[in-house]
Amino acid sequence: TALLSPTCDDTAVEEAADLALRQINADRKEGYILSLYQIFSVREHPQEITGSVFYLILDVVDTECHVISKKLWKNCAAGFAHTAVYGQCKAIIYINQARNIAHLNTYQCILQPVPPRYIWTVCPDCPVDDCPTKPKYLEAAVQSLAKFNEESEQTHYFSVLNVTRASMQWVTGPAYFVEFLIQETSCSKNDT
Repeated sequence: TALLSPTCDDTAVEEAADLALRQINADRKEGYILSLYQIFSVREHPQEITGSVFYLILDVVDTECHVISKKLWKNCAAGFAHTAVYGQCKAIIYINQARNIAHLNTYQCILQPVPPRYIWTVCPDCPVDDCPTKPKYLEAAVQSLAKFNEESEQTHYFSVLNVTRASMQWVTGPAYFVEFLIQETSCSKNDT
């Protein structure tokens, strides 16, 4: 059978994009949940018996939800423009609605941060993303978590698992912003 070119706003195409993006996000181990910005292109290959294979190119942006949260992309707010990561995901997904099957055959996502020069033209005072593995950001996360550990009513201490986002802004001096994952330790607050 020939490849079809359905419109991007076709209900079956939108459902295929949603299911593909759900499976892509479920497969990702690092970063933030991707949200659909738009369906860039689609081709459909109907199968002989039932169902179709969809060849999708999806424009995506990341959200405020980390992939560990396992939330659906539709339940996550878009990230701030100055910290956004955007890109395209190419996906091939087989869908058979009669048998309730959705199988993501393959996908490839190419993501990149919004360029700083664009951010500065829109928001000259916004923080600029930086590499989260730099020691100064881990230090900021550890200091922040120490305050949390001191003030919280949790029974155990928490430690920094890793820094997931980092940015810096010059105010009267450098200001560091970090997002990080924490994990509960076995150390009780009652122990000295």
